[in-house]
Formats: sequence, structure tokens, C-alpha cells
Amino acid sequence: MGHSAALCDHRAAIEITKDWNSIEQVVLRNPQGASARVSLHGGQVVSWRNEQGKELLFTSSKAKPSKAMRGGINICFPQFGNCGSLEQHGFARNKIWTVDSNPPPLQSNESQGKSFIDLLLKPNEEDLKCWPHSFEFRLRVLLATTGDLALISRVRNVNGKPFSFSFAYHTYLSVSDISEVRIEGLETLDYLDNLCNRERFTEQGDAITFESEVDRVYLSCPNIVAVLDHERKRTFVIRKEGLPDVGKPPFAFLNIIVHKAY
Repeated sequence: MGHSAALCDHRAAIEITKDWNSIEQVVLRNPQGASARVSLHGGQVVSWRNEQGKELLFTSSKAKPSKAMRGGINICFPQFGNCGSLEQHGFARNKIWTVDSNPPPLQSNESQGKSFIDLLLKPNEEDLKCWPHSFEFRLRVLLATTGDLALISRVRNVNGKPFSFSFAYHTYLSVSDISEVRIEGLETLDYLDNLCNRERFTEQGDAITFESEVDRVYLSCPNIVAVLDHERKRTFVIRKEGLPDVGKPPFAFLNIIVHKAY
């Protein structure tokens, strides 16, 4: 994985490496053996492994250097999908972020055993031509002693002129046979079906299961959603804070896409 340099830090072990394209990556580790790898290209989490070393995120074998990797956790900003004038999912996922060497400290009740890194993104002249708003995007990635992974985003308006944006963590979870997977917590919610020209439906089942291709955006999603993988006897619990519904479409949503492997 190229050259590396260990950084001594009271928060936990942090390592800086380079990928096959000489782009820096930050590796967070906890004492139990779990790890998370974050690329400065796109501020993207490209790997998350539990204490047994098992990969929890999916990445495509066809991922291309210098392009936003299909997999991991993509940062979609300042636009999600094609709901706007910018490129698909905005430009943040195709930019080189920087590491904040002196980030704000964790709250005392949050700091126990957590390893974290802060990445920053600011617009350049080309960005301002296509999206004329000054901002600072701070992404904090935390790995807990339990192996839990948390992402915290803060968008600061630099010049005080109001602007709006859409945002998402576009996460690819690694699961077994999709027929063995179910999602709980979205019952009775409305969703937009991208396979039916974004027609709006209401979820009728007590859990979501998969028999064919699915591409849906669930609106006004709750703070906790569970993804159960029966074959691997593994459950992903997805928790969120903030991102209340504002305007149309709502910002609090869950995008579920299931298709053939690539």
C-alpha cells in the first residue's frame, strides 16, 4: 500500500499511508483490532474492518484510480443524485481533502477510547464557478473501542450569504446473498421508486426483503434503521442525528439500491 508513517496520538493509533495512485489515506485503529481507512480523495471511507479483520464495506473490483470509488462511504455534497445542476452527487467526492492537524477536541464524554481524524474541504476557483457559495466542510471520522464507526459533518457558511444544499453518506455495506438480507425500521414510510420514474409509494411490509433489483429513496426516515444479514449472522444498526426534513425533497432519507454485483 505504499509508504507509511505512524503518528503518535493520545486518541489512538493513526497511520498515514498512500494508495496505488499515491493519494494519502488515513488509517484509524483501536486496541481490539478494528480499523477504518479514509482516503483524502473525496473524504471517502474505503474500508471498515471489525476486530476479526472482516471487511464490513463493499468496494467494486472495477474501481478506477482518480475517480470516485464505487463503494465504501461516498460523501455526496452539495448535491445528492441528479436533483440539481451539478454533476451526479456533487463535486465533494472528486476533490482532494486536507487533514486538520489541530482539530477541535472531542467532548469529554465522547473521547474515551475513540480514534478520530478531521478532514476539511474548501471550494477552489473552479468550484465557485459552478456553485458560487463559500463554505468549509469539516468531516470527522471516529472509530470507537467497540468497533463502531461514526461520521460527523459540519458545513460552515464562510461569507454569510445564504445557500441551500443536499447531502448524503452514500454507504455500500458488504452483505451475503441479498435474499438473506432484510431491513427493519422503514415500515409505513413513503418512498420514491427510481425504477418507476420516481413514483411515490408507501411501504406496506413490516420489513424490506429483496427478490429483484431495487432503487428507492425512503423519505422522513427514523433515527435508527437495522440491516439484518441472516447468512452472516450480522446486523448493521444505522443511527443518525440531525438532518431534519427541510423543503422538498426531505433531507432525511435513506436511499436503498440493490442490483447485480459489479
